[in-house]
Amino acid sequence: MANTYTLISSNTLTSSAASVTFSSIPSTYTDLVLRISARTDRGGTSDRLRLTYNSDTSTNYSNMAIIGDGATAIPQYASNAAYMQDFYIDGNSATANTFGSTEIYIPSYLASQNKPVSGFSAMEHNAVTAYLSGVAALWRNTAAITSINITKIGTNFVSGSSFYLYGIKNS
Repeated sequence: MANTYTLISSNTLTSSAASVTFSSIPSTYTDLVLRISARTDRGGTSDRLRLTYNSDTSTNYSNMAIIGDGATAIPQYASNAAYMQDFYIDGNSATANTFGSTEIYIPSYLASQNKPVSGFSAMEHNAVTAYLSGVAALWRNTAAITSINITKIGTNFVSGSSFYLYGIKNS
């Protein structure tokens, strides 16, 4: 049972940005939680977040997701990918001033083992098709996670997008 949930760092954008990075993550916690409320300038109502750890863009990531679009459940799978993905957020054509929400849980980020990840995301607009996704991913690397880079398919995150990284200490 977690007994502390501490904000490590936050970033609310005041202008557009191509990516957001949390670096120098301290080694004083057992788990990490990343909370994101974001929108991009990508044409269309949706966009997808992409995550990498420790600047690793080699094919060390696997990703399984179930995505709902309001009518259908869509399974997705990627192995030997250069990033984790399928966390959906709002794109430029979504309802004005709405931001998609994502929460990602990273257990045992310091352990000398492959790093599992679980997360959920939901788009927050009024279009006919809005995505909700549940993701299970794996980083096949035994190094401690010291940085997290967040990008997207579109060009930029827009102003007002916010990113929070929390540390959890287990009792």
